[in-house]
Amino acid sequence: MTLPGDLELTDDVPAAFARCLAGAFAGRPGPRCTLVLSGGPTAARCYDRLAAETAAGTLGVDWSVVDLLVGDERCVPADDPDANQRMLRETLVERVGPVGSFHPMSCEAGPAAYETVLHRLAAPDLVHLGLGPDGHTASLFPGSAALEAPGDRWVVENEDPAGRNPHRRMTLTLAGIARARLVVFTVSGEEKRDAFGRARAGEDLPATRVRARRVLWLADPAAAG
Repeated sequence: MTLPGDLELTDDVPAAFARCLAGAFAGRPGPRCTLVLSGGPTAARCYDRLAAETAAGTLGVDWSVVDLLVGDERCVPADDPDANQRMLRETLVERVGPVGSFHPMSCEAGPAAYETVLHRLAAPDLVHLGLGPDGHTASLFPGSAALEAPGDRWVVENEDPAGRNPHRRMTLTLAGIARARLVVFTVSGEEKRDAFGRARAGEDLPATRVRARRVLWLADPAAAG
């Protein structure tokens, strides 16, 4: 197993991500656009860039026809500092004007409710993912049961069996991610160098199991070594 997809090394990961998202929006097959968003500091920087380019009029995305989904979420209150949906609202949703729709994950509602949302919307034009120091992506952790979810399950509850990542989670499965036209990993910083090196060496990690029509890795020199 090797690093799936294409690799682009860049000094500015958020700028490269903004370019990819604008391209996915322009190339969408229908009138609307479905985006699946991620959590974490690198994702927050990417969404801050999207908001800044939107304000400057340089992004080329009409957010009123964009349906925003979440790739994973911690089972915490919506306003908790650890909630992905809180970060997404603060960095992007509340800054780009009215969006077509925004669908946070709710652990109380459960995976079946979120799968209903996924079935109602078009397949994702872009899924944004990160890479954890342990090789996880979304909330698919090494050795966790979610990695073996059947192909007809797009969302499951999951937790880290090693205990390195706190909170029970909801997450897209590998099958749920594979529906995307484009998956973009953003990897930034020296703290990701070991995990990214393991991925590039072909180690079997949750992140290297991701498949889609196209997979693109955006990494900066600090992460790439």
